[in-house]
Amino acid sequence: MKENPTYYDVIIIGGGLAGLCNAIHLSNFGKKVLLIEKNSYPKHKVCGEYISNEVLPYLSFLEINPFDFGAVKIDNFQLSTTNNKLISAKLPLGGFGISRYKLDYILSEKAKEKGVKILQDIVLNVDFKNNSFELETKNNQKFRSKIAIGAFGKRSLLDVKMERDFIQKKSPYLGVKIHVNGKFSSDLVALHNFKGGYCGVSKVENDAINLCYITNFSSFKKYKNINDFQENVVYQNQFLKQIFQNSKPLFEEPLSISQISFETKKPIENHMLMCGDSAGMIHPLCGNGMSMAIQSAQIASKLILNYLNDENATRKELENNYISAWNKQFKWRLKAGHFIAILFRNDKIANILLQILRIMPFLLPIIIKQTHGKLIEI
Repeated sequence: MKENPTYYDVIIIGGGLAGLCNAIHLSNFGKKVLLIEKNSYPKHKVCGEYISNEVLPYLSFLEINPFDFGAVKIDNFQLSTTNNKLISAKLPLGGFGISRYKLDYILSEKAKEKGVKILQDIVLNVDFKNNSFELETKNNQKFRSKIAIGAFGKRSLLDVKMERDFIQKKSPYLGVKIHVNGKFSSDLVALHNFKGGYCGVSKVENDAINLCYITNFSSFKKYKNINDFQENVVYQNQFLKQIFQNSKPLFEEPLSISQISFETKKPIENHMLMCGDSAGMIHPLCGNGMSMAIQSAQIASKLILNYLNDENATRKELENNYISAWNKQFKWRLKAGHFIAILFRNDKIANILLQILRIMPFLLPIIIKQTHGKLIEI
């Protein structure tokens, strides 16, 4: 006899920031939620680990205060170009630094406290039929739900199975992250450019410094390993050289991730609502991807609750409303981030821009605002 799949109101595939915030939000309103995540908590991830303050009201709504867990308040910004020219500015809204290791764990514990079922497994297949989703996992478990949320990050086997447009295109970027102990101002986030890439620097909890850089893989593969690349390329930026050489690594080895894509993605795929990096990834140069992931969860959860609680609501309306809300909140940010990244990949243009900003520093907060939002309204 064929076993019937276990039913949930909502199944979330992926347990990063977007997935966990969705899970907490929906469970707060009595929905039966399953979250499927391939990794256990806590776990370090390649991530800039700076978050704009715009998400604080929403995190408070989810009963999370990052400063209770050692988050570091950040008010200032520095930018350097490949020829070691530096400019500083106040962040218009400010932000905070906290590791994914810490924040994901905090959110996962809150989700479990709220009754969310967290399953460590891998989703192999998702079918949409008869107005519901049927999922099958690597461990031969089957589930069914009215709503499915895709929050599985930058790229996944499911992206390949769904033949998403971006997966067919080249993904030429490599990301590297390490935590170190050393001297760095706790209220500062810095973005230092080097030939072929850029590195974000900021403090997280426990006085650790997060160093996270992204580079074109074609630049990286000319060198034997990460250390060789850093010494020959990254250290050409004197600010990065000073930080790297005068600090002590806290990881045995740097974390790395390849095949990073900034191609346009669709917020809806196969009737699944995509959240976080699964829906769109902003260039790390603009440093606000974590905030976008958290905000996308708020947008999705509110619309899902309206849909589940309204007998007359249609799936088509839900999907159209999500696409509209997602585009309104993020489409301009992604375009602005893409354009800024293109400019800074050209050393000559980047240096000219920095000269302009040094003469007219009031322009820098205006540029920053293009990739950041306002305080979230609850």
